[in-house]
Amino acid sequence: MLRPRITPCLLVHKGGLVKTVGFKAPKYVGDPINAVKIFNEKEADELVVLDIDATANNAEPDYRMIANLAAECRMPLCYGGGIKTPEQAKRIIGLGVEKIAISSAAIENPELITRIADDIGRQSVVVVLDVRKRMLSKDYDVVIKNASNNTKRSVFDLAAEAEKLGAGELVINSIDRDGAMTGYDLALADRIRHAVKIPITILGGAGTMSDLEALIRSCGVIGASAGSLFVFKGVYKAVLINYPTLAQREELIRKALHETGAGLN
Repeated sequence: MLRPRITPCLLVHKGGLVKTVGFKAPKYVGDPINAVKIFNEKEADELVVLDIDATANNAEPDYRMIANLAAECRMPLCYGGGIKTPEQAKRIIGLGVEKIAISSAAIENPELITRIADDIGRQSVVVVLDVRKRMLSKDYDVVIKNASNNTKRSVFDLAAEAEKLGAGELVINSIDRDGAMTGYDLALADRIRHAVKIPITILGGAGTMSDLEALIRSCGVIGASAGSLFVFKGVYKAVLINYPTLAQREELIRKALHETGAGLN
């Protein structure tokens, strides 16, 4: 049966691995290739790498970097950043990447989702929706281009649209929680889970292993992704790549799903 996934999300800025807070003030935390090597050793479920410069600068994906990451990575790899055409997506898949992630381009040109899905398969198309909670509202706006442009469209509407157009998976990234390490937005996660039928991953807010457990307990079989949790250690946020062992992950998932009544075979 399907099981929850716990996935590190790495942000690349100017060729280095960084971590942001609220999509701002990127802090350098190391070399992406070295991070991949460590996550290999720790047998991570999957790895997400997002180049936060490519879309903002209207640049092509850095194919050399992607090839180097794919050659080193021994787990499923999802890459996003600068992908605007099916041809680019096919080239990246050809480098050994399992999934491609599209965000701003998918919002500005929705048919791109279908065109890429037709070329590389729906299971390899991930749509990332960066969201910010509306003031005095229970709804969330989708923002694009590194949060510089508010579409003023509801995440729930766009999530359903992306699913209909051929997305195989959604990543819901909370700008309000990015780098805060105060826990996931569980209300958002639960509403998204009921809005679509395709797999979803929640990103933004994880600060402890208990936050991962709380998300899985709340939503069942879901992707729990994190950045700060896996690159920082302690209250002073010393840089240290870390990730739970397979036994720790299995115990966390077993406990969380047991409490939901879902179980895990």
